[in-house]
Amino acid sequence: MTPSQVTFEIRGTLLPGEVFAICGSCDALGNWSPQNAVALLPENETGESMLWKATIVLTRGVSVQYRYFKGCFLEPKTIGGPCQVIVHKWETHLQPRSITPLESEIIIDDGQFGIHNGVETLDSGWLTCQTEIRLRLHYSEKPPVSITKKKLKKSRFRVKLTLEGLEEDDDDRVSPTVLHKMSNSLEISLISDNEFKCRHSQPECGYGLQPDRWTEYSIQTMEPDNLELIFDFFEEDLSEHVVQGDALPGHVGTACLLSSTIAESGKSAGILTLPIMSRNSRKTIGKVRVDYIIIKPLPGYNCDMKSSFSKYWKPRTPLDVGHRGAGNSTTTAQLAKVQENTIASLRNAASHGAAFVEFDVHLSKDFVPVVYHDLTCCLTMKKKFDADPVELFEIPVKELTFDQLQLLKLAHVTALKSKDLKESVIEEESSFSENQPFPSLKMVLESLPEDVGFNIEIKWICQQRDGIWDGNLSTYFDMNLFLDIILKTVLENSGKRRIVFSSFDADICTMVRQKQNKYPILFLTQGKSDIYPELMDLRSRTTPIAMSFAQFENLLGINAHTEDLLRNPSYIQEAKAKGLVIFCWGDDTNDPENRKKLKELGVNGLIYDRETASPKGQLRTWTQIAGKDVALGELTVWLGPWATMLGEVKSKKRGAGRHCPCCLLLQERGRISLGLPRPLGAL
Repeated sequence: MTPSQVTFEIRGTLLPGEVFAICGSCDALGNWSPQNAVALLPENETGESMLWKATIVLTRGVSVQYRYFKGCFLEPKTIGGPCQVIVHKWETHLQPRSITPLESEIIIDDGQFGIHNGVETLDSGWLTCQTEIRLRLHYSEKPPVSITKKKLKKSRFRVKLTLEGLEEDDDDRVSPTVLHKMSNSLEISLISDNEFKCRHSQPECGYGLQPDRWTEYSIQTMEPDNLELIFDFFEEDLSEHVVQGDALPGHVGTACLLSSTIAESGKSAGILTLPIMSRNSRKTIGKVRVDYIIIKPLPGYNCDMKSSFSKYWKPRTPLDVGHRGAGNSTTTAQLAKVQENTIASLRNAASHGAAFVEFDVHLSKDFVPVVYHDLTCCLTMKKKFDADPVELFEIPVKELTFDQLQLLKLAHVTALKSKDLKESVIEEESSFSENQPFPSLKMVLESLPEDVGFNIEIKWICQQRDGIWDGNLSTYFDMNLFLDIILKTVLENSGKRRIVFSSFDADICTMVRQKQNKYPILFLTQGKSDIYPELMDLRSRTTPIAMSFAQFENLLGINAHTEDLLRNPSYIQEAKAKGLVIFCWGDDTNDPENRKKLKELGVNGLIYDRETASPKGQLRTWTQIAGKDVALGELTVWLGPWATMLGEVKSKKRGAGRHCPCCLLLQERGRISLGLPRPLGAL
C-alpha cells in the first residue's frame, strides 16, 4: 500500500480551550470515534477566523470519508490511557466530506468549518464523559420564590446564578489519575410562548422571574459533586430605600446550593427548597424552590460520527404513521381488529402502507424494555360463585417481571362461555403468538422488516395540574437508568431502520437528546385541550411554548394534538418557520377529512388508527362497545402473589373511549382475572 501525506485545512473561530479535530472512516482518522480523532493545530489568523491544519498519512487511491468537530481534549485518567473528548459542535451533513488521495502529498482546503458544498450543517454535541446539571425556576405548580420579610412580600425578583468550583487539596491537583481540568460551562435559557433565549452571560442583576416563563440554568462539568451554586436575588422594581452608590443595587439575599447535596440524594431528578439569607443580617428572609435534573452520559456505549439524523428530515409527502401499530384497540368508538402494541398489530400496519408505526415503550420490573401502552393493568378476583361481584386490583406494569408479563394471555370476552377456558386460550395463543401483549422492544426490532420506520414513544409518568399522576404513580424508575436501558436496546439493534423518539415528558426529550447523537426526538404535546386535563409542566401547556422548548433543546420538532392544530392552523406554518418538523396525533386525526386538511396545511406526519382488513385467518379480538351495556369481562387466571383485591367492579354502561370488555390471562398460582384500564382517549 502506497502512502499519501494529506494536509487538511479548516477555518473557524473557537472559544478558549477548544480545538478543531477531524474524524473519519479509516484507522488514521479514528474510525469515526471522536476519542480517536486527530486534533488540528493553529496556523495563522485570517480575518475573523483562524486556519487550522493537520497532516495525516492515508493510503493512496483509497477513498476516505470524514467530518470536522470542535471541542476539548482532556488528559487521560492514567498515564498512557485513552484520551477523553468533549464535542461541542460537529458537522452532520447527510453525506460527509470525502477524499481519494492520488498523490504522495496533497493539501485539502475545506474552507469554513460547518460548510460543505455550500451548505452549513452543524449540530450540538452530546454527553461523552461530562455530566450536565439542569436547575430550573418556574411557576408550573407554585411561585418559585417565597418571601417572609414583610417589606419584600409584594416585590418581584430578578435572579442571577454564579458557579464556583470548590477548592481541592494540593495532593489531588498533581495526581496523575485526575482528569485535566475542564472549564465548567454555564448557559442560561428563558423559554416562553413567544420565544426562547440562550445566553452564556447574565446581566449584573440577573433575569426576572415571570409566571409564563421557564428559566433554566445548564451546567456541564467533570466534577458534578464539587460545585458551589449561588443564587443572588434582586428586587425587580427598586424603591426609595435602595442606597445610592450601592455596588449591588436592589440585592436582597442569597441562596447557596452545594452540588454534592444533589449527588448524595442519588436521584436523577427532584426539587430542593433552599433558604434565602438576607444580604446584611444573614437571617432567613424566604426560600426558593429549585427543580433539578442530572443528565449522565450513556454508559457502555460510545456514539460515533458516522451519521446523524437528529436534525435531519427528508423532504417528502406527509407520512402516515400507524397508531400503536394497526390502531387503538381499546378506547375509541371504532376499535382496531388487531390487539394494539403487538407485533401482529405493527406488522399489520406496515403491510397496509404505513411508512412508520408508533408504539409505546417502558420497563418491566427486571428492567426489560416492553412495548405496551398503559402504565398499569388490573387484576380481578375470580369469586367462588358467578353471581358474586368482581373486585379489581390495579397494579403497575413495573411491578411485574418480563417473564410474568409473557404469561399474560389475551382472550375475547366470548371465551367466558367456553366450557374449557384454559384450553381455548392456549389454542388461540399458539395460533397467533404475535398477537400477545408485552413483546420486548428487542423482539419488535428483530421481527419487523427494517424498511418500516419506528416512532418510539417513551412512556413516563406525567402529573396533571390538579396534582394527579398517571396511573397514580408519583414515583417511577431512575430516569438515567430507565433511558440508558431503552437507548442501548435501540442503538444496538436498530440496524438501518428509521427511528424517531417522542415523549410527553420534556425532561425525557432533553435526556434522549443529550445521551445520543443519532436519532431525532419529537416533543409530544396536547396544547390547549377540551378533552384532556392540563398538565403540570409549564412547557407542555401550549403548543407555542412546546415549539420554544423544542428549539431550545435542538429537537427535530413537536408532535402536536390535532384538536389544537384544527383550532389554530397557523401553528403548523409557525413551527415550519422555526425550522421544526411537526407531527400530529389524536382521535380527530382518524377523520379522513381532517387528515386531508392537515396534509394541505403542511404537517409532516399523521399518527392515526389505520382501519385495515384483518389478515386471512386473523382472529378479531375486540368488539365495538360504544353505547352498549357490557358486563366486565372475566377470565380465570393463575397468579398467587396478587391475591389482595381492592374495590368492587360491577356491570355498567361504557361509552366509547372508556373500558373494553377484555381480559388478560396469566397462568400461575391463585385464581385471579386480569383486565386493562384505559384513560379516556389516551394516545
